[in-house]
Amino acid sequence: MQGRQKPSTPEHQEDLAAREGALPMSHNDKPSFTSFSQLAVSSGHLKPPPVLKHSKITYFEVEILDVQSKKQICIVDKVSPSSTLLDVKLKFHKACPQWSPSRVGLQLERNGPYLKDSINIQSLAVSSIITLYFTDLGQQVGWTTFFLTEYSGPLLIYLLFYIRLSTIYDQVESTKNFRHPVVHLACFCHCLHYIRHLLETLFVHKFSGGHTPLKNMIKGCAFYWGFTSWIAYYINHPQYTPPSFGHRQVSFAALAFLVGSWISFTVMTQTLPVGIFAFLMVIQMSLWAQRKHKLYLKRFYPEVRRKAALIPIIF
Repeated sequence: MQGRQKPSTPEHQEDLAAREGALPMSHNDKPSFTSFSQLAVSSGHLKPPPVLKHSKITYFEVEILDVQSKKQICIVDKVSPSSTLLDVKLKFHKACPQWSPSRVGLQLERNGPYLKDSINIQSLAVSSIITLYFTDLGQQVGWTTFFLTEYSGPLLIYLLFYIRLSTIYDQVESTKNFRHPVVHLACFCHCLHYIRHLLETLFVHKFSGGHTPLKNMIKGCAFYWGFTSWIAYYINHPQYTPPSFGHRQVSFAALAFLVGSWISFTVMTQTLPVGIFAFLMVIQMSLWAQRKHKLYLKRFYPEVRRKAALIPIIF
């Protein structure tokens, strides 16, 4: 059974005309701007706007395994290609709040080096799933805190020995014995040395890494604080004997203090603890200088190839 045919209306006629390519226009109205543009498009004078194709963004999944047991700890999903390893650590911290980003060490291989926070996650990818190994680095401290704690200790400890506390020295003996001028000079040089280090830490040095394990700070403080106590005890002792060559030896060492502080300090005070400390510091500084020199050679080879690591021209 056929249905009734719907009567033709003006709107219906306009729709049919549009489908057939004609432009409906009332006899009494002028052509509109819209109608003119449709005519221009249909005639081919204007090209239709290009269709924009939306590019798909590939996200990565980062699988984090325990470095010892190889068990999966969590999966960090929806990691964009522009993300850094620090972004992964922040997401990992949200999934596992017990590990702050500063104590998370991530490796591409179990025996490989720890990856830097600034590395781009896309550079590690060979597929959409990236596997990283997790190591708990322990409690961390900032480098500024590390050096301020390490250097402020010797400064305060030496002053405690310099004022000759009753808990350290015999007060009767302390009042009887005359202090040689080198004792005061040694205190001044020692304090100046560590005050300079503290000011450099606050206003000069810039640290590439954000944190270091707390145990490293404890070892560093034990080394510096322990040697300072040993050094200060002998130099400020009531029975301390001045250097063998007297004023000349002290004056020469004081002038040389601005070039090689601990070697000159050894000559100035002529004490065994300072000599041992200076010897160990020379070894440590040489190792640090060699590592830094190799790093500079890789980065700035033409500029530093003729420069020495520690002592100009010699070493």
